[in-house]
Parts: sequence; structure tokens; C-alpha cells
Amino acid sequence: MIKLSGVIITYNEERNIEKCLQSLVPVVDEIIVVDSFSTDSTKSICEKFNVTFIEQEFLGYVEQKNFALEQASNNYIVSLDGDEALSETLQKSIKSLKSNWKLNGYYCNRLNNFCGQWIKHSDWYPNKKLRVFDKRKARWKGINPHDNVNLNDQSDEVGFLNGDILHWTYQSYSEFNLKTEHFSSISAKSYYDLGKTSNLWKIVFNPTWAFFKAFFLRLGFLDGLNGFVICVQTANITFLKYTKLRELQKRKNNQT
Repeated sequence: MIKLSGVIITYNEERNIEKCLQSLVPVVDEIIVVDSFSTDSTKSICEKFNVTFIEQEFLGYVEQKNFALEQASNNYIVSLDGDEALSETLQKSIKSLKSNWKLNGYYCNRLNNFCGQWIKHSDWYPNKKLRVFDKRKARWKGINPHDNVNLNDQSDEVGFLNGDILHWTYQSYSEFNLKTEHFSSISAKSYYDLGKTSNLWKIVFNPTWAFFKAFFLRLGFLDGLNGFVICVQTANITFLKYTKLRELQKRKNNQT
């Protein structure tokens, strides 16, 4: 029988963290919370549960999650964000692994809640995530703020678990706008640091394609008005990312 560690990073997650922790308690043998010095009641809520609460300055999404992995005393990990929780079906699927763990990692679908609506289409579902894994065999990687778990050996066979990770995203259009602005800046800086470039073609074509793919090919129109809003913002964050990247390039050129 293996032991599981639930690992979470948080910052100002008072709205969702209790649901997250409640879903992990019946499943894992310890819970590690790495918090970036929240200014709301996240810490006091966590302290109502039997968790190891660690405060760590934010290192970047990928870096913070790898730091959190290192704090877990067990090798077998269930990784969630503070605004996520395990569905009852997924809880059962993960518990069955404790006596039947065969692979190095397991995918789950993530179901996103936007403004009170569960989104079933566009690029938001099925939103496949590798979140149950052996930390000796995998690490968090990606371009901030888009992180993902990668197995060290890409040829390793992975499994798929029944049930969903429930994800409470933006609960108002204003919040969505603010986060789009914030994440596009992080993405542009990450692209710039990697030496990626922007030009007029990317600024025009990439957002257009992002909307077309999400709204038509991924059936975003079936989610009604909120589906349309999501697909527009999918295009918008792409547009902002490449315009901000272009701005960083011009700033560098003006300095040389």
C-alpha cells in the first residue's frame, strides 16, 4: 500500500481553498501547502486542517510547484492548485491506486467553472492534466504562467483516471479581464527571456486562429454567451502577449 502526498501552492485563495482541502483529506496521507504570503484568510483556513503550511516567496509558477514537490515526504503525489478540488469519482479513482499503482503518472480531465457555469467545450474541456504522479519520475516544466507536469522519460506509459478535477476559475467578467492582462504580461516576458520574437503577422494571425479554433473547432459556441466570452478572451490574451512581446523587443532595440 503506497502513501500519497497532496501538494498545493496558494496565494489569496480564501474563496476556494476549503473545497480543495476537503476533497484531499479522504484521499491522501499528508497535505503540503506552499503559500506565497497570502494577505487574506487562506492561512487561517488551512490551519483548520491537518496540513503542513509553508510560506515561501513566489518563485514563478513552475519553480514554486517544484519547490512544493520537494517538501512532500511521500514519492506519490496528487497535485492541485488552490482553486481546484477532486470530484467524488476522481477521489475513488485515486484511492484505488494506493493498492494498485502500476505506472509513473496518471492523467485526469479538468472541468472549469466560469461565472457559475461548468464549461464543457472550447479549449476548456476536456482539459487533460497529469496531476497524479511519482515525483521521482516527473517535474513541473513549461513557460510561465503555463505550467505542466512532464515525465522525465517521455516514453513512459501513463494512465488515465475517471473523474474530474473541478476548477473554479473567474467568477466575474471583470476578474477575467484583470487576469488576462496579468497573465499576458507574464507570458510575454517568458517568451522574451526564451528569445522568442513577435511581428505583425503573429499579432494578427495568432489571435484570429486562437478564436476560430476555440469557438468553432472546439465547439465553444455550445457554451452560449460565456463560451463566446471565453473564446474572445482566448484571442485577446494571445493578442496582448504578442503585442507586449513586440514592445519588449522595441525597448531593447532602442537601448542598443
